[in-house]
Amino acid sequence: MTIRRLMRTPRSWCLAACLLLVIPSETRAQDKHGYQTDFTLDDFAARRAKIYDAIGSRGIAIVQGASGVPGFSVFRQSNDFYYLCGVESAHAYLLLNGRTRTSTLYLPHRDDGRERSEGKILSAEDTALVGRLTGVEQVRGLESLARDLVSADLIRPPALALYTPLSPMETGNDSRDELLSGQARAASDPWDGRPSREAHFARLVKERFPQFDVRDLSPTLDAMRLIKSTAEIALIRTATQLAGLGIMEAMRSTSAGVYEYQLDAAAKYEFYVNGARGDGYASIIGGGTNAFMGHYFRKADVLRDGDLVLMDYAPDYRYYTSDVTRIWPVNGKFTAAQAALYEYIVAYRDALFRYIKPGVTADEILDRAAADMKQYLVGKTFASPAHLKAVQQGLAFRGHFQHPVGMAVHDVGRVRGVPLKPGMVFTIDPMIWIPEEQLYIRIEDMALVTEAGVENLSGFVPSRIADVERTIAEAGVIQFRPPVAPVRASGSTRR
Repeated sequence: MTIRRLMRTPRSWCLAACLLLVIPSETRAQDKHGYQTDFTLDDFAARRAKIYDAIGSRGIAIVQGASGVPGFSVFRQSNDFYYLCGVESAHAYLLLNGRTRTSTLYLPHRDDGRERSEGKILSAEDTALVGRLTGVEQVRGLESLARDLVSADLIRPPALALYTPLSPMETGNDSRDELLSGQARAASDPWDGRPSREAHFARLVKERFPQFDVRDLSPTLDAMRLIKSTAEIALIRTATQLAGLGIMEAMRSTSAGVYEYQLDAAAKYEFYVNGARGDGYASIIGGGTNAFMGHYFRKADVLRDGDLVLMDYAPDYRYYTSDVTRIWPVNGKFTAAQAALYEYIVAYRDALFRYIKPGVTADEILDRAAADMKQYLVGKTFASPAHLKAVQQGLAFRGHFQHPVGMAVHDVGRVRGVPLKPGMVFTIDPMIWIPEEQLYIRIEDMALVTEAGVENLSGFVPSRIADVERTIAEAGVIQFRPPVAPVRASGSTRR
C-alpha cells in the first residue's frame, strides 16, 4: 500500500506521518556503517602495493578475514585482514592480483534481520560504499571467489603462485607465539587434533585447484607490520597512555586486603572510559610469590602487607595495543631490601634506553648496558647473598631487550639480530629472579625508534621510588567505590 493511498482519511494521515518518521530513522541506522577512521585510502593502497611488489606479476594473494563469533560475543577482525583494508565484516576474503595490481573484496550477502538487530554490516550488496571506503577495485559475494581463482590463469599453465598467510591469525588479546603453542597442544590431543584454519584453507585450495603453488604470505606481512607508520604510532601512543593510566589507577587503589582482580577492574575503568574495546592481553597481576610465575592470570588472591605486586596490562585500542609493567609495594613503602633491587632494575632500564638508536642491534645495546650496570654495582650492597647473585646474573641475561609491539602484544617481525630502524616499537623489560624467596622483580617500557634515537612511550608512568610511593598514597577508584559484599544463599554457613 502506498503512502498516498493511506492519506485519504484522518486516521490514515496519522499512520502516514508515523511511517514518514520511522522510515528515515531506519535508513539512517542502515547507513551508519561504522567503518574505521584511523587510516586513509592512501594508507591501505600503499600496503596493498607492497604486497603486489612482493608477490610479483606471476602471483596472487588471498587473505582470510576472521570467522564469525558465537552468541553475544563482539566480532573483531583479524589483524592482517584489517591491516590491508580495514573492513570488519566476518567471513570476508581479500584477493590481491599481482599481475593486474588490483584487489577484490569478497563479502557475505546482506542479512537484513541481523542488520535490524545489530546495525549496518558491510556486505556484498554495498559495492559502491565498500569501494569508496576501502579503495578496492571490486566487491563481490563469497560465491565468486572460486570462479575468480579459475580465471587467474589456471586455463593457461603455468598457474600463478598463490600466497596466503600460513601463520595463525590474531583476533584480539592473542599473539602468534601463544596461538602456535595452542595449536601444538591441540595436535597433542588424540581427541582433538584439528588443523588450524590457515592449514584448512591451504588444503582446500590444493584439493580444488592443485595447479596453484601455495606459498606463505606471512613473512611479507610480518616485515610490513614491523615498521609502524605515523598513524600506527599515534594509535600505539594512545594505547600506551591508557595502559599507563590503568596501572596508575591500580597503584592508587592498592592496599592490604584488596584482591588482585580488583586492580584489574580499576585499570579496566581507565581503558573503557577512554575508548578501548577490550584487552590487548589478559592482565598479569601477581601479589607476593604469584608474580614469580611471570604470566600469572588467575588474579584470585588478596594483597598482603609487606609484599610487592606486579602488574602487566594494556588495552586493545582500535586494533593496536601496548605493553607496560610496573611493580610496587602493597603497603605503599619500599623496604630497604626491596628498594635496592628495584633501583637496580630502573637503572638497567635507563642504561638500555641510553643506547637505542637506528643502526645498532639488540646485542650491542645489551652489551653496552651490561657494562654500565657492572659499574653501577660497584659499592652497592644488597640484603642477602641471594639478592647479590640475582643482580649479578642479570648482567648476563639477554632477555632484557624483548619483543615488537603493535597490533599484537607479542607482535610479528624481528627486532633481535637485525639493525634497528625508525618506526620499530618494542619493549625494554629488565628483570631478575630470586628463587630462594620466589621473588621476581621487573618493569617494562615501550621503546619507539626515531630518526634521532629513541622515545620511551611509557616514560610518564611512575617508575622512580618517590613517584611510585606518591601515587600509591593517592585515593583510587576502589576506595571511592568499594566493592559490595557477596550475596550468600539464606541458611548457608561458612566453615
